[in-house]
Amino acid sequence: MTAERGSPLRLGFAGLGVGAGMFLRSIDRYPHVKVVAAAEVRPHALESFAQRYGGRTYDSVEALCADPDVDVVWIATPNHLHHEHALLAAAQRKHIICTKPMALTVAECSEMCEAAERNGVALLCGQTYSMSADIQAMAQVAASGRLGRVISVTMMMSADWLLKPRVPEELDESRGGGVLYRHGPHLVDTVRVLAGKRLRSIRGSVGRWMPERPCAGNFSAFLSFEDGTPATIFYNGYGYFDTSELTWGIGNRQYSDAERIVVRRELRSGVSDGASGKEAMRFGAPGEAPPLDDPNDANKISPWFGVTVVSCERGDIRQSPHGIFVYDDDGRHEIEVKLDPIGLPDVKELYEYRTFGKPLTHDGRWALATLEACTAILQSSEEGREIVLAHQGSEAVRAG
Repeated sequence: MTAERGSPLRLGFAGLGVGAGMFLRSIDRYPHVKVVAAAEVRPHALESFAQRYGGRTYDSVEALCADPDVDVVWIATPNHLHHEHALLAAAQRKHIICTKPMALTVAECSEMCEAAERNGVALLCGQTYSMSADIQAMAQVAASGRLGRVISVTMMMSADWLLKPRVPEELDESRGGGVLYRHGPHLVDTVRVLAGKRLRSIRGSVGRWMPERPCAGNFSAFLSFEDGTPATIFYNGYGYFDTSELTWGIGNRQYSDAERIVVRRELRSGVSDGASGKEAMRFGAPGEAPPLDDPNDANKISPWFGVTVVSCERGDIRQSPHGIFVYDDDGRHEIEVKLDPIGLPDVKELYEYRTFGKPLTHDGRWALATLEACTAILQSSEEGREIVLAHQGSEAVRAG
């Protein structure tokens, strides 16, 4: 790598799907990043990228990683390819930002971490809700001790994930499909940050109740931390009740109640076209979805993953419409939390690591521990027993 300390991160995107499109809209506002290249198998997406950013385009991730002008490879390819593509990037001594889930197994995560460490590059696994401004504010209050020790964390979300346009790999659990791989890291990461302790064990249950979407569609889990602090997480992606009804309309829902009725009928009748619907959402597609955030709204909070409550010895903490609510012996107080108009906490974290030597919090070892917890929920459900975790090292309490 030839980049000098303090110079902008020269970023190459591996994959130009839905997620990449969301990130690119925010990256336009980040002063310390220059988007220089992208790899994608869809020619029209590469054409659109070249027109918007003037960057180089490649039809393989291997070619992207070999580009000498790329400092950082942002891996936004399908879940089952994260491991392969991270190894390619590390071998070329590129820093790596990998979207969740980090990989499909603990063994794959371990190889990714070892490759990054061996080649002297940073591996950051971002894009989880735990990095959002409201959760970080809750974690700061919890860690301050003003409410005593944390005694439990509860997180629940009901959404319409299974009703949205899906392609085969998103529904194939062997390739990282289903809600446990897709959204499980958000919940697990969040309760780990809020508890501020190392996980010890998990007892979980996973459901598959929609024939038209043959993958994990809901899960529940009881997580026990090393000092006995409990956390409970619940996720339902079938699109009936939506937790945004309980959170002032703030959430991740895509369809209205009326639209959900139509989509469900189309799925059951076999007329739903998931491939076309998905393509319409991807980067470079005609009528590509607009940005989800307003850079001029400094008070806007990022979409929530349901309801999150931290209970402490002398009070509770949860999200509010403009930040967080703290409940203590003097009543309820709202602490305003302003959304960073630029966003991209993962890019900011990597930039500060490279420029100022600030330690990474959401690094590969942290993400490995989150992935272990997610796969333990699946294992517990299949085997009907509590799973004691084996890869929750000291890094498991860093990312608060």
